[in-house]
Amino acid sequence: MNQRRKSKTPLFFCIIIACLVTMIGLFLPLPYYIEMPGSAEDVQQFVTIDGQKNENTGAYLLTTVGIRQASPVTLLAAKFNEFQEIETKEELFGDNNSDEYDVIGQLQMTSSENMAKKVALDLAKEPYEFVYEGVFVHSVVEGSDFEGKLQVGDVVYQVDDQAFESSEQFMDYVKNKKLGETVTLKIKRDDQEKNVSGKLIKLEETNKVGIGITLSDKTSLKSERNIDFEIDGIGGPSAGLMFTLEIYEGLIDKSLRNGHVIAGTGEIRSNGDVGMIGGIDKKIVAADKAGAEFFFAPSEDYSDEVLKENPELKNNYQVAKETAEKIKTKMKIIPVKNVEDALAFLKTLE
Repeated sequence: MNQRRKSKTPLFFCIIIACLVTMIGLFLPLPYYIEMPGSAEDVQQFVTIDGQKNENTGAYLLTTVGIRQASPVTLLAAKFNEFQEIETKEELFGDNNSDEYDVIGQLQMTSSENMAKKVALDLAKEPYEFVYEGVFVHSVVEGSDFEGKLQVGDVVYQVDDQAFESSEQFMDYVKNKKLGETVTLKIKRDDQEKNVSGKLIKLEETNKVGIGITLSDKTSLKSERNIDFEIDGIGGPSAGLMFTLEIYEGLIDKSLRNGHVIAGTGEIRSNGDVGMIGGIDKKIVAADKAGAEFFFAPSEDYSDEVLKENPELKNNYQVAKETAEKIKTKMKIIPVKNVEDALAFLKTLE
C-alpha cells in the first residue's frame, strides 16, 4: 500500500509541472505585440440615417487589424505565420502609452466619420455646414521643442494668430518658416484655451521644418440629415471609404451594391481621395474569411522622390493583389484612387 503511494508521487508532480509550463506558455505576457488579421464588420450595423439603418441586401465590410500582447506560445506561432507581425512596444505605440494609443485611434475615427459624412453629402448634393476646428495632437516627436508642452488630444487651432481651413494649410504655413524660428500655438485642452511657444525643428522623415507632432483633423459637421455612428472598440481612419459608401446609399435611398458583399479599406479625404493605410495584407485575409466577393484597395501613387529612395516600395493595391494570390482567394481586388472609382465599379455590378 505504502509502496504504491510513493510510486504515484513523482507522476503527480510531473503533471503539476506540465500544467504550469503550459500555463506559462499560453498566458505569460511578453514585451511584444502581435499584429494579425482582425475582423470584417458590416458597416450598416454602425450607421443610421434619420434614425434608420440600411436594410439593403449585401454589405459593405470595414476590415481591421487585430493586436494582442504576445505569450511564449503565440510569439512562436507568429514567427511561422507570414500574416502575423511581431512588434515591440516602442514600434507599436511609439512615444505613447497604451491609453494614449487608444485615444489616438478614437480621434482618428471621429475625423474619419466627419470626412465620410462630408463626402457622402457632396455626392448626394445635399447641404451641410462643415467647420475645420484645428488639428488633434497625436504625439510629440523626440527632440521637438514642444515636448512636455503639448499633450495627446490637445487641439491646435491657430499658429501665430493664423487660422486655417485644413491641416494641409497648417503644415504648409509651418514648413515655410525658418529652422529655429519660434512659433506660438493656440490650443484647447479640457475646454481650456492657452498659448504654447517653441522653436521649429527639422523633421527627420521629410527634412523639412516643422513643429514635431503627428496629427489629424478636428472637424464638425451639421446637416439636416441626421447621420449617426455607434461604434465601440474600433479606431483609426481606415474605414472612411466604406463609411462613405454606406452613408451615400442611405442618403439616396438606393442600393449600389446590388446584394454583393464588398470589403475594403482606405482613409477618405475631404475631396473624396482615398489614402493608403497600414496592414492591408492582414485585412485581405480577414475579408476573405468573411466571404467578401470584392475588396476596394487604395491605389494612391507614391511620389517620384519617395520611389527614388525606396524603389521596391509598393502601394496598398499592389500588396493586396500579392496577398490575394498567396492565399488563393476568389475575392477580386479593385484599385481605387478616389470614391468615384469605387462608385464606377459599383455601377458594373448586376
